[in-house]
Amino acid sequence: MRGTPASGTPASSSAHLFRLLGFGAAGLAQALSMASPVGGKPLWWLQLLSLGALVWLLDGLRAQGAGWRRAGLHGWLFSTAWLTGSFWWLFISLHTYGGLPAPLAVIAVVALAAALGLYYAAAAAWFVVRGPQGRVTGALVFAALWTLAELVRGSWFTGFPWGAGGYAHVEGPLAALAPWVGVYGIGAAAALVVALVALHRPVRAVEWAQGVALIALVVALPHLVPSLRADVQGDKGAAGKLQVALLQGNIPQDEKFIPGGGIETALRWYGEQLRDAKASLVVTPETALPLLPQQLPPGYLEAIQARYSQGTQAAIVGLPMTGLGGPGTYSNSVLGFQPGAVQAYRYSKHHLVPFGEFIPTGFRWFIQMMNIPLGDFERGGLAQAPFLWQGQRIAPNICYEDLFGDEIGANFKDEATAPTILLNVSNIAWFGDSVAIDEHLSISRMRALEFARPMVRATNTGATVVIDAQGRVTHELPRLTRGVLEADVEGRRGLTPYARWVAPFGLWPLWILAMAIVAAAFVLGRRR
Repeated sequence: MRGTPASGTPASSSAHLFRLLGFGAAGLAQALSMASPVGGKPLWWLQLLSLGALVWLLDGLRAQGAGWRRAGLHGWLFSTAWLTGSFWWLFISLHTYGGLPAPLAVIAVVALAAALGLYYAAAAAWFVVRGPQGRVTGALVFAALWTLAELVRGSWFTGFPWGAGGYAHVEGPLAALAPWVGVYGIGAAAALVVALVALHRPVRAVEWAQGVALIALVVALPHLVPSLRADVQGDKGAAGKLQVALLQGNIPQDEKFIPGGGIETALRWYGEQLRDAKASLVVTPETALPLLPQQLPPGYLEAIQARYSQGTQAAIVGLPMTGLGGPGTYSNSVLGFQPGAVQAYRYSKHHLVPFGEFIPTGFRWFIQMMNIPLGDFERGGLAQAPFLWQGQRIAPNICYEDLFGDEIGANFKDEATAPTILLNVSNIAWFGDSVAIDEHLSISRMRALEFARPMVRATNTGATVVIDAQGRVTHELPRLTRGVLEADVEGRRGLTPYARWVAPFGLWPLWILAMAIVAAAFVLGRRR
């Protein structure tokens, strides 16, 4: 029978306070692991340490016989601190650019983190109250519960998986798992490893050694299947090289939609670069042209189309478009221009941003408190056709769409038509010079690892980069500067194991495996 320890004494109050501080500190460490304050690099070892601290603290609550409420509260504190630290920069868009009073902007960010943290609170409570006592079975159940919480956060209510634990491992030993199980599988592996170490009180040197050995085994396993090794390394077949010019306009967000200010600057600078570029493919950021086609100066878009209607060059240009539903509907799109095309290529953003590109039901009052030109955009289709140019199949995604690897994976159902290059166009000037830039770069690098494809990024303020098929940044523009990044990008063919299963099934294999582990542990526990 579970209960709570005696409380009320100074000693017990101090212990409770230190325990709460421990959960909060571990959560903040989890946030810092996504992007180091110095250099912005992900810290895979800090993610393992912070997650291991969570398991160790939860195991302490279990030893004390904590109930559902107490266990859930502590897990919620960890996750709220973690998520607030991961996307605190939303404050910048809400307050600096949106005009929302600072106290309300802080409340909004913390409230979002607290709401998303409820998933992890439920996982923590289940682990403490219902989790098996065995070290191996307990570790399996913790990893399954952690994975379910991550999957729920990434999918329910359109999903907001920013800062998922696996992104800290875009560098480090567990990165080798990306082409096999993706970012959520890496998160599950990390949770399993730390739980096997931490579920032993006290943690002895032999447990640490076993944890290191387990990490080495997990990393080595993907390389023990020679028949798939070529796919994993992205070496099944090079698809040739493509010379790109990536434009970074660095248009200040508070001027971007001002007539005679940011609008004029953007139209002039991007127009000049599109006119004078020499690369085979020229790419602008998301909404580089901040006006609908019918609002552009007469002949502006037609001049771009004429420029690329002949010769050996093509261009992909970001701008808002009238939606397929006709006047009054809009889409966040890119247009592609190339010689010989009867009409321009068009990709429209599929995964829209809540409160940014559509207003959830019941929240219009919140949007009306801000000075941001927001509205409801029309959603593009899933797995839209790639842009075909010089032997490459280029699959665009816009802004935070590259968080959703399963949706990008829908483009890989047929190896013969799968993308050879991934392209992200973004404008995260909404979040200033913050870690949002570094975190988004890690997200794009993870997609490159998962599919063994280069990822090319054209952004307004950064990070404008070329990422190779092994997830390494090979070319990069200085951030918050105006410039053009020219580079050769080598496309890739073949399908990674991750692409093979995520394309037909999405993330359901992970859902089913995690739920099966939890259900089996629950049934066996009741029988005992």
